[in-house]
Amino acid sequence: MTYQDILYDVSDRIATITLNRPDRMNAWTPVMERDVRHAMEAAAKDDDVRVMVLTGAGRAFCAGADMDALKGLDPNDIRRRGDDMPAFDMNRRPDWQARYSFYPSIAKPVIGMLNGATAGIGLVHALYCDLRFAADNTVFTTAFARRGLIAEHGISWMLPHIVGHANALDLLLSARRVSSQEALQIGLVNRLYPADQLREQTYAYARDLADFVSPSAMAVIKRQVYDVPFQTLAEATIDANREMIVALQGEDFREGVASFVEKRPPRFKGK
Repeated sequence: MTYQDILYDVSDRIATITLNRPDRMNAWTPVMERDVRHAMEAAAKDDDVRVMVLTGAGRAFCAGADMDALKGLDPNDIRRRGDDMPAFDMNRRPDWQARYSFYPSIAKPVIGMLNGATAGIGLVHALYCDLRFAADNTVFTTAFARRGLIAEHGISWMLPHIVGHANALDLLLSARRVSSQEALQIGLVNRLYPADQLREQTYAYARDLADFVSPSAMAVIKRQVYDVPFQTLAEATIDANREMIVALQGEDFREGVASFVEKRPPRFKGK
C-alpha cells in the first residue's frame, strides 16, 4: 500500500510509523487514520517486526485534529464504522476493536516517541501506545473542552488508568497545557529525554526488546496487562497459570534457559 500521510519503515526488527504532515504539525486527518491503522496491522503480521515506534515528523508528534477537516464534519461520522476497519472479530475483546482503541490488541509493544506537541486526538493515540517516551520540550493538552468537545475516543477510560482519577479530571476539565516535566511526574510518560537524545534512547530501548526479549512472552504479557481491568485477581491468576503451562512447553522458554546457561544472546523465535 502507498501511504499518503505517514512514513513506514522496518529496520532491526523495529517498525517505525511516522506521522508525516510536518507543515501542519502532523494534524490528524481521515487519510492519516487509514494509513496508521493499515501500517499497524501490517507490522503486527510481519514476522520481521518485534517492536513498533509511533512518532511524528518535524517539531510535533500530533497537534490534534486538522481544523479544516473538522469544519465540514458530519456528526454522524463519529458513530460509523469506517470502510477500512477490519470486520468485527467475535474472538477478540470488543473494547479493543473501536475506531482508535485497537493498539492493545496488537501483540507487539508499541512505543510512542513523542517528539513535540501532543494534543487532542494526538494525545489519544499517545495514550493507546504501550509506552511513551517524550522530548523534554514536549507540551501536552487534552484540548477538547476548550473546543466545546467532550472526552473523545475512550480517553475518559484510558487517561485515569494511566495518571489516576484526579489527574485525569484536571487534564480533561481544564484542557490546560502540561509540561513534559509534569507529564513525567504524574505518569503520563515513562521516560523523558533531551530532544536531541530522544531518538537514540528510544531506539536503544526498542532494540533491547527486539534482541533480548521473547516475542511470545511479550505478546502474552501485553494481553494480560490489558485484560486486568476487566478481571478479578482470581481470574488474572487462573489466566496466568494457564499461560505458564503453555510457556513452559514453548521453544522460547527452552531458548531463554539455554542462552542464560550458555552465556550468549538468545535466538528467540516467538513460539
